[in-house]
Amino acid sequence: MSDKQTVHVVDDDEAARESLAYLLTSAKINVRTHDSAVAFLEALPTLSLGCVITDIRMPGLSGIDLLKELKKTAHPVPVIVITGHGDVPLAVEAMKIGAMEFLEKPFDDEVLVASVRAALNNRETTEKHDSKRAELLDRLATLSHRERQVLEGLVAGNPNKTIAFDLAISPRTVEIYRAHVMTKMKAASLSDLVRMAMLAGILDDTPR
Repeated sequence: MSDKQTVHVVDDDEAARESLAYLLTSAKINVRTHDSAVAFLEALPTLSLGCVITDIRMPGLSGIDLLKELKKTAHPVPVIVITGHGDVPLAVEAMKIGAMEFLEKPFDDEVLVASVRAALNNRETTEKHDSKRAELLDRLATLSHRERQVLEGLVAGNPNKTIAFDLAISPRTVEIYRAHVMTKMKAASLSDLVRMAMLAGILDDTPR
């Protein structure tokens, strides 16, 4: 497991921290513990984040406060909140702020491990998605204005003749621009190009 998949346990209760660390280590999951939200946030710039497990009630900065601080960062991380029996309203508030999951004490070990694995998988998928999207945006930036117009027409489902009419150019010229678009975007087919447009977030902006 890579360092990016490290789980950070934030809890002021030493016994609870050590218990969670033992459980996650036994499940072959990298783990690092922090005795307060403040300590975690101070270390944050140097950390590689997989996900965070935090108790909701802590002195100083609470789990809710920690969620709010994490939401301000450039790279939000999945957060699992641990709550006491009477803290469900707080847990619901945490979910609204952005927590991925909350577990009531006493929780089942297998449920917690499954929740952590789901959070780590979600994180990995999101990172891959963001990386691919950034790559596609770089390719889009290489298109000329006219090539971008042709691209928008193509992913909107318009045939070459309609695109040619809309842009006041010949169908043959559209074909040339289309070939340039396919090459610059590294698209193997029109369906591939449409998928790229969806991932890059431009499909909804195209003309219908």
